[in-house]
Amino acid sequence: MPIYFDHAATTPISEVAISALNNQIKKLGNASSLHSAGRSVRKDLESAREEIAKAIDCAPSEVIFTATGTEANNLAIKGLYWKAAKSNRNVIITSTFEHHAVMDPIAWLAEHENAQVININVDRNGFILMDELAQAIKDNQDKVAFISIMHSNNEVGTIQDIAKVVKIAGDIPVHADCVQSFGKVALSFKDLGLTAATISAHKVGGPLGVAALILKRGLDIEPILHGGGQERDIRSGTFNAPSIVSFAAAAKESVAAIADRDKKVRALKSELIQTVKKNVSDAWVNGDQVNCLPGITSITFPKTDSEGLLLLLDSEGIACSTGSACSAGVQRPSHVLLAMGLTEDETTSTLRFSVSHSNTLTEIAKLGSVIASVVARSRAASGKK
Repeated sequence: MPIYFDHAATTPISEVAISALNNQIKKLGNASSLHSAGRSVRKDLESAREEIAKAIDCAPSEVIFTATGTEANNLAIKGLYWKAAKSNRNVIITSTFEHHAVMDPIAWLAEHENAQVININVDRNGFILMDELAQAIKDNQDKVAFISIMHSNNEVGTIQDIAKVVKIAGDIPVHADCVQSFGKVALSFKDLGLTAATISAHKVGGPLGVAALILKRGLDIEPILHGGGQERDIRSGTFNAPSIVSFAAAAKESVAAIADRDKKVRALKSELIQTVKKNVSDAWVNGDQVNCLPGITSITFPKTDSEGLLLLLDSEGIACSTGSACSAGVQRPSHVLLAMGLTEDETTSTLRFSVSHSNTLTEIAKLGSVIASVVARSRAASGKK
């Protein structure tokens, strides 16, 4: 079995989620059908909705199931924009280091729907500049359609002060991508005062292919999909009941264990950082190390090539990820790290290690035993000076 330090990409499905999935998948019935089989499945689905609502502290009616976090982000971003555009509000405020599932639909709206986009900068630790946000709102008070700022960053783990963002926003709708945060840190939709939030099952030990948009009750947005009118007529389509029930089981387990897992995972991350620095003295960690997710660590290894590093570690049985997006085999600088002030060379010398409660000190010791030689080999091959 490889050593898996890529839990920010996806987590192993938990035993409770597997059990829930297996039990539910045997049940025959469409949750939208009126006969007894359909009503039985619907009852299970609504119980799952209630469980997920408890996990994120919202009303059950505020949980709208989708297939992926990307879909939920698109639904929130396009739906909120199209609703606001009817009132001639076409300004979108976001940050310079959002996930592509937020950046790309916003870019699409700019290209196809005349949206005007304001990107708020971040500091070296990845915190958005609140004064800049406040000024952008002041300058466009009657034109802002919505604000979208991620709760925590998927590359460096920095957690934003979303409650402060909401306070500054006033009556302006605020959406937050909470995919990396949900089930890892305490998260209350109600207390944060959000209009919309995105969560996903496979980041908390649930199955792939199911997620949710948490949308403030009483707010109707323009749908992307049209059909049977499911999910408040905002997301039509046949319910994936087995995956939804499995999602709820995983979410319940993760949220109940947050305190214990947080302590263990932060200790593992600290050990990983110390182990790397002990063996590669000039390596450094990106992002704030206090207001951050417990398990994500972004480490820059100067004068290396991150893609080469990843493959060399993979050959040693260690899985992690690059700090940059790759498309069609072409390495690109990470927009997240560029936004934080790193150079292009530094962004392409960075790896992300994301640990979970299932990792061990023995696995980190294995990383420590090979990292120096792997870095040396990468530096020899990279040609960077």
